[in-house]
Amino acid sequence: MKNNYVPQPMDTADVKLPEELDQLVEQMARNVHEVWAQSRIDQGWTYGPERSDALRQHPCLVAYDELPEVEKAYDRDTALGTLKLITKLGFKITKE
Repeated sequence: MKNNYVPQPMDTADVKLPEELDQLVEQMARNVHEVWAQSRIDQGWTYGPERSDALRQHPCLVAYDELPEVEKAYDRDTALGTLKLITKLGFKITKE
């Protein structure tokens, strides 16, 4: 590893989120994908059936609903990890 970097993410294994946040996790996951896709498109990437860095093509440049489940799970994990961190840091998530 470059510069002996060792990742040290905060442990959120003990954080249990209420079920009412399930919908929020899915909305966040969808937005995570949208932000990623917009960034790629802004960098000149387009859809391609296989990832090609040389051609700047990626098979996940599709609507969230068209993603393979494994890709949706990755985005959900990102959203879930973010919400768990927010909670671990002492913030409360409420809906008005």
